[in-house]
Amino acid sequence: MTDMTTTTTMISVVRKQATRDLFVRVVPLLVLVALVAAVALRQPNFVSAPGIRGLLESMAPILLLAIGQMFVILTGGIDLSFAVIASFTTVLIGLWIGELGAVGVLLAVLVAALVGFFNGIVVAFFQIPSFIVTLGTLGLLSGLGLLISGASTVRISQNWEIIGWITDLRVAQMPVSGILAIAVAIIVALVLALFSRGNRLHAMGLAEPAVLMSGGSTLRARVLAFTLSGLFAGFAAVVLAASQHAGGPTLADTLQLPAIAAVIVGGTAITGGVGGPIRTIIGALIIVVLRVGLTAMGVPPTYEQIVYGVVIIGAVLLTIDRSRLKTVK
Repeated sequence: MTDMTTTTTMISVVRKQATRDLFVRVVPLLVLVALVAAVALRQPNFVSAPGIRGLLESMAPILLLAIGQMFVILTGGIDLSFAVIASFTTVLIGLWIGELGAVGVLLAVLVAALVGFFNGIVVAFFQIPSFIVTLGTLGLLSGLGLLISGASTVRISQNWEIIGWITDLRVAQMPVSGILAIAVAIIVALVLALFSRGNRLHAMGLAEPAVLMSGGSTLRARVLAFTLSGLFAGFAAVVLAASQHAGGPTLADTLQLPAIAAVIVGGTAITGGVGGPIRTIIGALIIVVLRVGLTAMGVPPTYEQIVYGVVIIGAVLLTIDRSRLKTVK
């Protein structure tokens, strides 16, 4: 009787988990469809070619930042510095592209990846919470960005065409920046599915002690996650610098909440282990459509951050797996 009861209980738990997983997968897509329909009713031009083009242009930097953040969240961590890394990288691009050309852009993106690598090293090897480490990096880079830029915008007057094609080029009337961002997300999804390192990132978020007990190392995977977060912040910086014809020490700062919201709203659990790039695409689309909807309804831009905060809290309440939390601190 005891064995039968245990089996029944296990089946019940599995069914509940399967239902919850289906809910987390389906709800973001339903929300996206509902938002598109609501905005289209209020602003019919939204579903036209110019409307979709504007949507993709707005989504590109948010999606790239969100993909980078997704790697860290999958491991159960958080990177608070990724938007500031992007802002700092735009400053470097503005300062270096004139004299160094494409090499200057590559060096700036490399610096972004190295900052992420530094965050990962400190978090993994010194066992300091990612919240604290990246908060410190945020303050450090904010100050450095203001210092080297003279607290002003760095205009790109020479060699802008090296990155300008990203925002100027069109494919079937759609911006290359948005198409590339989506393509990158799909490629990342395939890589995570095909290689064991992707499974390691998910496993760390789901049950890091079990990974350690099985003889696996979580240090390299955690460093990799933060390095990729920095790298994708660098990619987002290139898109932002191209679209603005300039770099700025706070250029990407306002994208921090939207990018985090895109990851969580898409269905990636804040506790780690569950999620992926395809869900992040849906989350980024939700956030961008929401931004357009707020503008269409006449909501002042100053209230957008409030809305994103509410969206993040709501998404966490819906997606968090409380069965994996012994205590809430």
